[in-house]
Amino acid sequence: MNVRRPHISGIALAAVTAVGIGTLSACSSDSAAAGNTDKFDVVASFYPMAFLAEQIGGDHVKVTSLTEPGQEPHDLEISARQRAQLEDSDAALYLKGLQPSVDEAIGQSGLDTKIDAATLTELEDHGDVEHDHEGEEAHSEESHSEEEGHALDPHVWLDPVKYAEIAKGVGTAFEKADPDHAADYKKNTEALVKKLGELNTEFADGLKDTPSKVFFTNHSAFGYLAERYGLTQEAITGVDPDSEPSPARMKELQKEARADGVTTVFYETLVSDKTAKTLADDAGLKTDVLDPLEGITDKSKGDDYFGVMEANLAALKTALGAK
Repeated sequence: MNVRRPHISGIALAAVTAVGIGTLSACSSDSAAAGNTDKFDVVASFYPMAFLAEQIGGDHVKVTSLTEPGQEPHDLEISARQRAQLEDSDAALYLKGLQPSVDEAIGQSGLDTKIDAATLTELEDHGDVEHDHEGEEAHSEESHSEEEGHALDPHVWLDPVKYAEIAKGVGTAFEKADPDHAADYKKNTEALVKKLGELNTEFADGLKDTPSKVFFTNHSAFGYLAERYGLTQEAITGVDPDSEPSPARMKELQKEARADGVTTVFYETLVSDKTAKTLADDAGLKTDVLDPLEGITDKSKGDDYFGVMEANLAALKTALGAK
C-alpha cells in the first residue's frame, strides 16, 4: 500500500481516519490508567512531532519523544521498553516513512489513537531525497511513489505551510481523542497555525529578492522549503551525509558555485561537517549550519522550532545575499 496523498480538503477527514472512530478521554479512569498519569499521554516519534503535541496539547498533555535529543532519528531502533511505553500511552504521533522502526512498533501496538502526520498533508517526490540511510534498506512500500520508485520526501515540517496543515490535523485528532479539552486544543491549534503563517510570511519576504537562489547542503532535507520559496537545493553526497563527495561531484559543484553565485556550504548539527568543509575548502566557499530540525541540542541555534527556523532564515539570507 502506498502513502496516501490526500487533497487539502481531506485533511480533517484524514485526521479522523487516523485516530479511528472511537475516542479516548484523558480524564477517564481507563485513560489515566493506560497512560499512568492524569494527563493525555502522547508518545511522539521525534522532535517535530513532539513540538506539535506540546504546542497543541498545552497543560493537558504529557509528551514523550521516542528519539532522544542529539540522536539521529533515521537510525532509531525501538527498544522493548519503548514498545511497552507505547502500549501504556493514550496516543502516538508519528510521520510514517521517516523511521521504519517506529512505523512497525506503532502499527503493532494496541493503541486506538495513532496519528500519522503523513496523512495530514501531501507528501511529494523530490527525486534526489536520500533516505537510504544504513538500516533503512527495507523501507516499506508506503514510502515509495508508484510512478518512479523514489522515496517520498518526509521533511514536511521545514515548510511552515505544510507544517500548519499537519498541526490542524493533529488538533482535530486531539479534540476527538480527548473531547473534555477540545476547546483548548482548538484554541491552541489556531494560535500555532497563526504563528506558522507569520513565519511563512517572514521567509517569503526575506528570500524573495536574493542574487542567488541555489544553496548547497549535506542532507537533502530542504526540498519543501526550497520549493516553497523559489530556491534550489543541491545535496552534496547523496545517500550518506558523512561520506566524501566523488571527484566528479566535487568538480560539478565547484562549477555550479561559480555559475550561480553560491557562497556557502551548509552542514547540520547532528552529523559531521567534514564533507561540507571538504567542498568549501576546495571551492573557496564558507560553511554554516542549516538545521533540518530533527532534534534540539545544546548546539542548536534556537531553543525550539521557531528559534531554529529563524536562525535558518538568517543563514539563508546571508548565504544568498539578501539585502
